Amino acid sequence: MASLCRGNRPLPVIRTEGMPLARSLSVTSLSGLEDWDEEFDLEDAVLFEIAWEVANKVGGIYTVIQTKARLTSEEWGENYFLVGPYVESNVRTQVELIEPTNPTLKKTIDKMNSSGCKVYFGRWLIEGSPYVVLIDVAYTAWSLDTWKSELWELCDIGVPWFDREANDAVLFGFLTAWLLGEYAAQSEDPPHIVAHFHEWLAGLGLVLCRHRQLPVATIFTTHATLLGRYLCAGNVDFYNKLADFNVDKEAGDRQIYHRYCLERAAAHCAHVFTTVSQITAIEAEHLLKRKPDIITPNGLNVKKFSAVHEFQNLHAQSKNRIQEFVRGHFYGHLDFNLDKCLFLFIAGRYEFSNKGADLFLEALARLNYLLRVNHSDVTVIAFFIMPARTNNFNVETLKGQAVRKQLWDTAQTVKERFGKKLYESLLVGQLPDVSKIMDKEDFTLMKRAIFATQRQCQPPICTHNMLEDSSDPILNCVRRIGLFNSSADRVKIIFHPEFLSSTSPLLPMDYEEFVRGCHLGVFPSYYEPWGYTPAECTVMGIPSISTNLSGFGCFMEQHIADPSAYGIYILDRRFRGVDESCNQLTSFLFQFCKQSRRQRIIQRNRTERLSDLLDWRYLGRYYISARHMALAKAFPDAFLYEVNEPTSTSGFRYPRPASVPPSPALSRHSSPRHSEAEDNDEDERYDEDLEAEKDRVNIRQPYVVLPFKNKSSAASASNGTSDESEKN
Repeated sequence: MASLCRGNRPLPVIRTEGMPLARSLSVTSLSGLEDWDEEFDLEDAVLFEIAWEVANKVGGIYTVIQTKARLTSEEWGENYFLVGPYVESNVRTQVELIEPTNPTLKKTIDKMNSSGCKVYFGRWLIEGSPYVVLIDVAYTAWSLDTWKSELWELCDIGVPWFDREANDAVLFGFLTAWLLGEYAAQSEDPPHIVAHFHEWLAGLGLVLCRHRQLPVATIFTTHATLLGRYLCAGNVDFYNKLADFNVDKEAGDRQIYHRYCLERAAAHCAHVFTTVSQITAIEAEHLLKRKPDIITPNGLNVKKFSAVHEFQNLHAQSKNRIQEFVRGHFYGHLDFNLDKCLFLFIAGRYEFSNKGADLFLEALARLNYLLRVNHSDVTVIAFFIMPARTNNFNVETLKGQAVRKQLWDTAQTVKERFGKKLYESLLVGQLPDVSKIMDKEDFTLMKRAIFATQRQCQPPICTHNMLEDSSDPILNCVRRIGLFNSSADRVKIIFHPEFLSSTSPLLPMDYEEFVRGCHLGVFPSYYEPWGYTPAECTVMGIPSISTNLSGFGCFMEQHIADPSAYGIYILDRRFRGVDESCNQLTSFLFQFCKQSRRQRIIQRNRTERLSDLLDWRYLGRYYISARHMALAKAFPDAFLYEVNEPTSTSGFRYPRPASVPPSPALSRHSSPRHSEAEDNDEDERYDEDLEAEKDRVNIRQPYVVLPFKNKSSAASASNGTSDESEKN
């Protein structure tokens, strides 16, 4: 390949594996993924990442940008700027406003402010402390009609006056395009600008950049297509009819045609179009009519513990706090053993069908039947953490926690009296008379406490008073399946229609702490472009159930030979009917209930070892590749992007664990209960550190043929090899 130059410097060569949709570039090789060429020079390039969620928590994209910022800041340094809307309440708590450090950007902001805009600059107070440029869209609302007219003349897209969100998108789009154009105009040397736009709310800025022919390399990422969200919300057979939708008609029927046009225009105008998962790539190809150039999965900042047992200790501590809540919630009906109680949960936006809450409830009813007919001593408590409209806490729920606290205080009082009398008796050298060490007052206190625990009603299903109790989907489904937390039921349900908070008087735990205390996360989603909830479970060492219609489930299926052995259960909702999927979910839950405590500990250790797979240190490379591709397309004279066809040997998958898998259905034990002899035998056979080392050995470096930069380098490399062989 001919070598191109920028001045006297060699042209940077950007290499990566090929990216077909069927098997997109992915971290199947993890440590084997080849490093990006060190010669790639970002010194005269600048990156603007534009999203409505910058320093503005309104959706899941906020988590993506917030967690990725540290890695991107390390890569781009002072040349990385996040662009978002100015929201005063958020700025007061999240952003430190400062003077722009980049002289070109300072001139740009000053020029815009003198022209009737309000643009702020500062540091976002998160990991990596990235620079942020915040634009006050409301301050320029006087330009809305003018810009709408321009949008109609340029793109034939009309935005109705009543759609406030679309109006904000128009203002934000024109202002970001103004910012990028002004930055290019203020630069002394021809700049190499990369602008990465997230979602349709930011997409108009990209369209305007291309129309105005600004020197900007553009990337557009859709985290979920707009039309896909609306179609799935309407209980449509989405994936089976994906190729048959009349997209214009469907968008028009839902009164989002103007939004759909903005999103589709951004996808088609971008130099590089990306999406977050394989399943969303198929969706985008049919609904937006463009095949993504590269898939950019979402990651997390993984914090590894120095010792394997540390996260297990955190699980035990958090589980104890959940058990305290359960003691209060089920007071008067606490006829089950908390040590043989499993905590399951589902969390996220309250989308009853899309998030799979309907399937989960039906599977819980079937699981309850199986546990009862098999006389299992395991009790399952399923938490539904989904925010809904409420007016306050349920009085009965608050009373339960008050009764529990009163019982605890009574027990402490009696214990102190007992301890004092025991201490005094031992001081004089006498063994205490047990019949005299507790007096009538102590017995009276304890009897009153016991009487206070008597309850005439069943423990409540919902922890809050619902505003729409009679029409609530979860409560109506619970009424249909008949799971009312009765003593005979082995499955109990707690619906907490509010996000968790450490300041709550009911369940004072943050979400992360709550997840650590649970045994299994259940996310049988029908529509889930990525799925941060199962990913968060994985990095905390908590097994989870996902589906092959979620981005996370597809990603894990592609990278792990036996996902269930690592605590990642993949439910088939793509090629099975609802009833079959429900039976499969019931089977997963029942097999999990049959595991011994030892098997669950082993499985949690294996799940936690997958956390590297979801770390931004690995998944961030997709974003690096997308930016390199965009630079090469926008500035072909300055950057070269080399795409290699993937070989059959490239990549690898996590193998099955070397030890006996933890699922009772596959192990030599058929009973959910084991004798002490069996447990001792397992202790002797199983060494967690040894098994972890075996897994690491099994994850082999793939054989990858590295492309040579040019013929001369290839020749010199071969000559060097022959010379060495002659010397040896």
